[in-house]
Amino acid sequence: MTDTVKYLLDEADIPKQWYNIAADLPEPPTPPLHPGTGQALSPSELEPLFSRGVIEQEISTERYIDIPEPVRDIYRQWRPSPLFRARRLEQALDTPARIYYKYEGGSPAGSHKPNTAIAQAFYAREDGVKRLATETGAGQWGSSLALAGSMFGLEIDVYMVRVSFDQKPYRRAFMESFGANCFPSPSDRTNAGRTVLAETPDSRGSLGIAISEAVECAMERDDTKYALGSVLNHVLLHQTVVGLEALRQFELADDYPDTIIACTGGGSNFGGIVFPFLGHQLRGGEAVDIVAVEPANCPTLTRGKYAYDFGDTAHLTPLVKMHTLGSNFVPPGFHAGGLRYHGMAPLVSQCTDLGYVTASAYDQKACFEAGLEFARAEGILPAPEANHAVVAAMEAARACKVSGESRAILFNLCGHGHFDMPAYMDYSAGRLHDQQYNEEDMAMALAGLPSVAG
Repeated sequence: MTDTVKYLLDEADIPKQWYNIAADLPEPPTPPLHPGTGQALSPSELEPLFSRGVIEQEISTERYIDIPEPVRDIYRQWRPSPLFRARRLEQALDTPARIYYKYEGGSPAGSHKPNTAIAQAFYAREDGVKRLATETGAGQWGSSLALAGSMFGLEIDVYMVRVSFDQKPYRRAFMESFGANCFPSPSDRTNAGRTVLAETPDSRGSLGIAISEAVECAMERDDTKYALGSVLNHVLLHQTVVGLEALRQFELADDYPDTIIACTGGGSNFGGIVFPFLGHQLRGGEAVDIVAVEPANCPTLTRGKYAYDFGDTAHLTPLVKMHTLGSNFVPPGFHAGGLRYHGMAPLVSQCTDLGYVTASAYDQKACFEAGLEFARAEGILPAPEANHAVVAAMEAARACKVSGESRAILFNLCGHGHFDMPAYMDYSAGRLHDQQYNEEDMAMALAGLPSVAG
């Protein structure tokens, strides 16, 4: 049999709780620190930025946290998402490996991001918030928060990294269709943006700069909070609906993954698919090989330092311990805009430091080549970010052909590439090139890490 097999769950199987891996780690998560005092932040000190509901989740060590019913009601529009057995890809690769992918591209925004956008908008409304400010790279997060804002009656301001703002006009159009305001970052609307433009008028921007602008925007008004699409604990918590569903779907498949692969930018889709399986392992269940895949020109896990750093360029955010390239690092303008972040989620960084995760990095041309090969076999065109997981999964499957092992490989296909056709056109026309970061710039950014113990 060579047809792709789809493993579906019923609506009743949408998880009723999110899973919190902090409950099962052998060491407690590192706390965020006040940038002035270097002391652990209290929950009240986070309130100028975040709603109370997500602050409670950010610091929680409870294993399971209930999903509010209004959030589950909206999840029903696209959840549970399907798990596919990629038999046509297996045949194309002539591999004994069993390849599975969890497909998150069926959400209204075309990616996994609404899993947390809906939750964050719900908690903001419960707090009486009127407006959310955020950043976005490729636009998947901004699109998702625009969608969530329209569902909960919130005004949404999105600062989109300039290079992606120019590369992906349809993402901007999507956000505006749902009533959001989308601004290229750096912009002249904030002190942080104006400072960058004064020094570099043609700046292509970065997620660190866009975060600074969104945080500044949030702190200007009492009715506004900041929303983040990745990195922080509560964001990864909301994404665990992906892995929790996959656990149940592997029961239906009468199988279990030997290897789990996901792309990593800030860590949200990675934590979402991986953490429920890793938690099962930490509680005495089956062991899995876990691979985080990042772009070679923003190599946070493979080249970064595990240290406390700012989450933004203007140093407005708390300090968090993470693998980082330095908050002033500006990566090249490659097409996987959702992976252009200088830091990695503290929980993903901690799991990597503990040896549960291995990291690899790929150039973008190899990723696009793999994405097209996957699309021609499976009929789904992946987002540039997801292509990083695709290329690593295909490489693992080819290794099985050499070794003769029949391993089960699971990867998270975290979004479709329908808004990324100019990138695929550039690849097919030979206009897409591998871009290299400047080693001296990275060294300078790492040299500027804050002096904090731990």
